Amino acid sequence: MSGSSTVAVHADRDVHRGRAVAPPIYQTATFWAGDAEQFAQAAVDRRSQGFYTRYGNPNHAQVAAVVAELERAEAAMVTASGMAALTTAVLALVSAGDHVIGQKSTYGGTASVLLNLLPRLGVSITQVDQTDPEAFEKALTPQTRLILVESPSNPLLQITDLRAVADLARAHDVLTVADNTFATPVNQRPTDFGIDLVWHSATKYLNGHSDVSAGVLAGPAEILDQIWDVAVLTGAVLGPFDAWLLLRGLRTLPLRMARHNVNGQALAEALQDHPAVARVHYPGLATHPQHALAGSQMSGFGGVLGVELAGGFEAADAFLGRLRYARRAASLGGVESLAVHPASMWRGMLSEEQIAESGVPLGLVRLAAGTEDTADLVADALAAADAVVAAAASA
Repeated sequence: MSGSSTVAVHADRDVHRGRAVAPPIYQTATFWAGDAEQFAQAAVDRRSQGFYTRYGNPNHAQVAAVVAELERAEAAMVTASGMAALTTAVLALVSAGDHVIGQKSTYGGTASVLLNLLPRLGVSITQVDQTDPEAFEKALTPQTRLILVESPSNPLLQITDLRAVADLARAHDVLTVADNTFATPVNQRPTDFGIDLVWHSATKYLNGHSDVSAGVLAGPAEILDQIWDVAVLTGAVLGPFDAWLLLRGLRTLPLRMARHNVNGQALAEALQDHPAVARVHYPGLATHPQHALAGSQMSGFGGVLGVELAGGFEAADAFLGRLRYARRAASLGGVESLAVHPASMWRGMLSEEQIAESGVPLGLVRLAAGTEDTADLVADALAAADAVVAAAASA
């Protein structure tokens, strides 16, 4: 089997039309057919690349080919955003009266789907502590149809035992869906542990340049066909140019992740003993309570770390304001470093009570290391932390 860098460059070679080395952009809403039979067939082909761009597009197919092979999945499909990938999948796979299990530590948008959207549709949900594999088993009911996992989790970087969850779900005929955004298929492949379906906010690491909003799903073709049927109706379609940009970003994913891994580890190690910091949440640290599990599932630990400031909300805000390279902005996974205060950002998606129940500390900063020089990022973060200590001493 080819390595990830080779896959990222060549997995879509058979999808290319013509002889262009760099794939063209198929900036068209529709495609013509040579005869009635050809047109009729294109109209019913799932994930078609030659009928109507809401149904599919050659640029979509190219991205899907690369992601499917990177994730070692049978097939893949693209959507307009990561949330479009999640919501379309959930709407396709559960119905009123069903039950879904999710995690307590998870991305705010995912939590909002669980807490706010699904109950309105007659779907019951249970959130569990994903650090405890037995919690998933205790949450199972005869109506459970889906288990949503995320590892590492956003923003606490907690780890889910993917194999344990997958084995449990398969024994009870329950589908599993994993958010692999933080790890990427370079660092972790959930399908290797038995997870059925993988999704990404491709806006993040897969694209890598903060200039595209996109989502992807990878897994068995039969399951993706079900999801595609709903995607055609919801219309959360990725534009051809955005798909082309995403493909371009995918070409360098393995190269970028190598630097993200180095920078994330270096920042975590540098900040963990700083007096301004109460705790660093990063699975690459030996002090992480699930470090061994993370090492058994991941080949690298990514560029995202949670830095919990000892001074709480005000200290977190001060730390963010002192960073020179990491800009205060939502998202992550780009070549540039970004930092955000999750407790502030999620107020638009979750209530204060729901944020508190998620276990996210008010003093937590999510720091997403880019691909800048490691020494520069470390020096900048330490200087910001020093400034927090100095400000507290003079107050």
